[in-house]
Amino acid sequence: MLNQFVRQTMQGGIVALSVSASSVAFAQDMPRDGSVLPLPPAPFEGTITETFEGSTQDYPQPVTPPEGAPNVLVVLIDDLGFGQPGTFGGPIPTPAMDALADEGLRYTRFHTTAICSPTRAALLTGRNHHQSGFGTITELSTGYPGYNSIWPRSSGTIAEILKDQGYSTAAFGKWHNTPDWETSPIGPFDRWPTGLGFEYWYGFQGGETSQWEPQLFRNTTPVEPATRSEDGYNLNVDLVDDAIAWLDRQNSIAPDKPFFLYFAPGAVHAPLHVSKDWIEKFSGKFDQGWDAVREQTLSKQKDMGLVPANTELTPRPDEIAAWDSLDADAQTIFSRHQEVFAGFLAQTDHEIGRLIEKVRSTPEGDNTLIILVAGDNGPSAEGSVTGTLNNMMTQNGIPDTVDAQLPEIDEIGGPLHENHYPVGWAWAGSSPFQWMKRVPSHFGGTRNGMIVSWPSRISDSGGIRTQFHHVVDIAPTILEAVGVPEPKVVNGTEQTPMAGVSMDYSFADAAAPGTRQTQYFETGGHRALYHDGWVAASFHGAPWVLTGSVGFEDSVWELYNIEEDFSQAHDLAAENPEKLAELQALFDEEAQKFDVYPLDDRFAERATNPERPSVTKGRTVFTYTSGTVRVPEGSAAPAYQRSHTITADIEVSQEGASGVLIANGGSSAGYTLYLDGGVPVYEFNFFGKERYRVAGETPLEPGTHSVKMVYEQAPFNPGKEVTGGTATLLVDGNEAATGEVTMVVPARYSATETLDIGMDLGSTVSRAYEKEAPFPFSGTINKVTVELQ
Repeated sequence: MLNQFVRQTMQGGIVALSVSASSVAFAQDMPRDGSVLPLPPAPFEGTITETFEGSTQDYPQPVTPPEGAPNVLVVLIDDLGFGQPGTFGGPIPTPAMDALADEGLRYTRFHTTAICSPTRAALLTGRNHHQSGFGTITELSTGYPGYNSIWPRSSGTIAEILKDQGYSTAAFGKWHNTPDWETSPIGPFDRWPTGLGFEYWYGFQGGETSQWEPQLFRNTTPVEPATRSEDGYNLNVDLVDDAIAWLDRQNSIAPDKPFFLYFAPGAVHAPLHVSKDWIEKFSGKFDQGWDAVREQTLSKQKDMGLVPANTELTPRPDEIAAWDSLDADAQTIFSRHQEVFAGFLAQTDHEIGRLIEKVRSTPEGDNTLIILVAGDNGPSAEGSVTGTLNNMMTQNGIPDTVDAQLPEIDEIGGPLHENHYPVGWAWAGSSPFQWMKRVPSHFGGTRNGMIVSWPSRISDSGGIRTQFHHVVDIAPTILEAVGVPEPKVVNGTEQTPMAGVSMDYSFADAAAPGTRQTQYFETGGHRALYHDGWVAASFHGAPWVLTGSVGFEDSVWELYNIEEDFSQAHDLAAENPEKLAELQALFDEEAQKFDVYPLDDRFAERATNPERPSVTKGRTVFTYTSGTVRVPEGSAAPAYQRSHTITADIEVSQEGASGVLIANGGSSAGYTLYLDGGVPVYEFNFFGKERYRVAGETPLEPGTHSVKMVYEQAPFNPGKEVTGGTATLLVDGNEAATGEVTMVVPARYSATETLDIGMDLGSTVSRAYEKEAPFPFSGTINKVTVELQ
């Protein structure tokens, strides 16, 4: 048959390419019902004769979604607790969220996984987080199926499904689901957003980034912000601007084609960055302290009908100080931290409001399903009990102090600091529940407000929904709303069935019985199991303690009837041991089914897992050429707390030379080797607390030179958390300077800052050249070699 041939004109001739009958039959036999994606090509229904005269065309047409399929916008806010936004009774006004909830529905018993990467994987796949390899964040992965952070092809994303069903797809903001060793500009890119169904992505890799000096990608290409913070740049604004520009292109070119837009800002994760005009709106608003704010929040939640009238406030953990027990200095700095957070949330709400307004103004604005999840987990305790000017420092296990923060109080929220509030505010922000982020055993870590709005479909404007649901339920809800099935095969790979259930049934009926009967929770050794109104919970250590292991031999389990006890205030384990045993056994079943084992309660120790794949593994010599930039820390020479040398082979012109030779890290911490007016300088930034500078005295003459920094690590002192060593500068083999570097960073300089050759991108390691950033080297760099001892 002629339709089993492809005729192609080449250089004026006709070439006939045979297509095997078996492959054509295979394609024609594949179902086109959406169970296999991409959809197989439709059979040719035209007519082919010897010439075009008498032949009829049958062009393969683009796939189109079901008629009336809605646009979909999913907004996922970072590190926002149930009791923080005003929309769910919190003390911080969020008028954009209010407006969305007033035209849609508030869900008050919606749950996440209690930590970042796992929640995002569950949201985008409809599978439990361990099923997709995300039992923890990417930087802490271990070599077990539930924890390796290697997104399996058997967990196709909602973006892949919708793209193959004819949607335009785009993602904006944070992406914390690429293995740490695959985030460099050389990829591989299979597990970047563009490899997982998003046709366009503008955002950043990793857990957090600066709102003032972020490390951004457009698709897979590194890009730098067009302006700096002093010129008004802000990441929240930039992300919304880019999303609006994408929507404008979409509606200009293909207005009838529906879109799926995933908007996941870095806000309100630390660093808590926002301009002073937003901060000052909340001056003095939190002087009453976290105990009072928590009580006020529960009262407002009751008034709004968001929690039952008999809901009790759970007690403050012993590890968190009562506000009235703090001295005046502590209250002053802690209040300021919360004012900064409030300004950050208010600004984030404003920017999300701009995006929602744009979406609603499109031709199909009312036929747009918007799902806003107010937090990928509970409020963060990573600022420690004192709060901090440097969140990366506390994550390295080094505490901050009130005395160290007070002189910088007016700069908190600005580009000089990686600031984060103290845990007392995280506890207040989880009102009325126990605990916070990284504690999935209790609702303070997993209960997040959710808003669903779909004006053309949902008529109960301002309604409240109380059915128990989980983030795995979002993907099935979208599929039902669009009217396409869950596929069995995606890109040739058989799919793991989704664990989620659709929430669509609840849109029209507040009293409809919930369809999720069972859900397990686990990260970091904390465990819980929900089943038919009961929760068994095993708490596993304060979430701001980031080192060491508690162990599992003496695990204590609690039991709650959450149909009668909304906030988990009454532990019923002692009086109902049979029910507890039933739920413990069910947790074990779920854990076996969903790759939860082996449990692991370590945090910082897992960051340096030697078994993890790595482009640096086994190497001691790293040679970088000029122009090598945006190398993430996980792919850069790991010089932490070990002797090493850095050698820069350079050429200085007759006019002299200045600029960065190599820099790794940024304002949070790191090192830099540069020329200042021709004089070689080495600086080590220890979390902004100490800055060690070793500088020569004589500018380099024109010509070829070898500039070397030799660092000798001092023996570790068991009684001291951090030790340093000695740095020596040599020029052409001759010593130019030497100096002590008393403390060096144990494990990680930053979340997204990078190693750069010939410049210092993002925030600068040294303040000496901050105004000239990125301070490119004006001479020639032949190579820079890092040798590890």
